[in-house]
Amino acid sequence: MESLSIGQLAKTAGVNIETIRYYERRGLIPRPSRRESGYRQYTRETVTRIQFIKRAKELGFSLREILELLSLSLDPATTCVDVKKRAEIKIADIEEKIRILQGMKKALITLTMECKGSGPVSKCPILEALHSDAEAVKRSAAGRNKRS
Repeated sequence: MESLSIGQLAKTAGVNIETIRYYERRGLIPRPSRRESGYRQYTRETVTRIQFIKRAKELGFSLREILELLSLSLDPATTCVDVKKRAEIKIADIEEKIRILQGMKKALITLTMECKGSGPVSKCPILEALHSDAEAVKRSAAGRNKRS
């Protein structure tokens, strides 16, 4: 079986060498065997696993969640419904993040609409709001949400 050095693995998988070492420490990829010289020897399966990790990260899964998915994929008792549940939880997490980001956007829109874009910085309503009660900013955005 062909083995890869850490540099070859990094290049093939499209990640940094430090990423590979980090994934090893976190248990996301198995610790490789070593040559007599002490150099790590990785298998092609490690490339596949790193690509899985990268795709899962692109979908928003954390490394802890990815480790769970990898564990599920190795467990013969796992069913598709187990994996689907994890994906549905991630969808709910993403929807919550979107809701929070939309609130942040509305608050910033409110602040920028209050700013005339002229005058001294000491009278900037955006900076004044940031220096004052953060809850006032949230209430302002919440009021606009109700009217929208």
